[in-house]
Amino acid sequence: MVDHAFDGLHVALIMDGNGRWAQARGWPRLAGHRAGAETVRRVVEAAPGLGIGTLTLYAFSSDNWKRPQDEISGLFRLFARYMRQEAAKLKKQGVRFEVIGRRDRLPGPLVSLIEETERATSECGKLRLRVAVDYSSRDAIIRAVEAGARDRASISASLGPDVDLLVRTSGEQRLSDFLLWENAYAEFAFTDAAWPDFTAAGLRDMIEDFRRRDRRFGAVAPARLQALR
Repeated sequence: MVDHAFDGLHVALIMDGNGRWAQARGWPRLAGHRAGAETVRRVVEAAPGLGIGTLTLYAFSSDNWKRPQDEISGLFRLFARYMRQEAAKLKKQGVRFEVIGRRDRLPGPLVSLIEETERATSECGKLRLRVAVDYSSRDAIIRAVEAGARDRASISASLGPDVDLLVRTSGEQRLSDFLLWENAYAEFAFTDAAWPDFTAAGLRDMIEDFRRRDRRFGAVAPARLQALR
């Protein structure tokens, strides 16, 4: 695997509201997840042009095992279909695909497909696409420590890059055990739009707003510091 730097912003997306979007239309919840997959495709295609180097998507949390079994099975079938349909396109577009989270509880054929897609795109360097499946940030931090990480640098190296912008759709405003360590200094953006209605243009507007923010990371802004002297 080539170790690319993936220059650009790290944007993390909590893709919320698929089921409610479908139910509001009198459709089964899985129809919302299918519509959400199309949104993923649009956002991934737009990401490099928006200055994004790493895109992390929250697809299935460890707490989502509490959902009805038919919905879980449908989600995994949809995820497998996405990889089969998009693997060649991702490689052509220079997108390196990765899955973070546990794999021991996923169906064996799905794990094989994940590994196959990761191998096929391992040398791509335009965009790093990370999909969180059976993911818990608390558990990820515990695993990092159990594996020997003992300081900030080693824990960060184990977990992944810091997030610049965290986006959550469908009006929710919480982290839900997603990238807790990596979001330490992230800027947040929220929208009432359900994930199937989220657009690349909407993400562009959020990034433009993000670039206007004053990120100080605990320090005093230079202009403010000068005024205090």
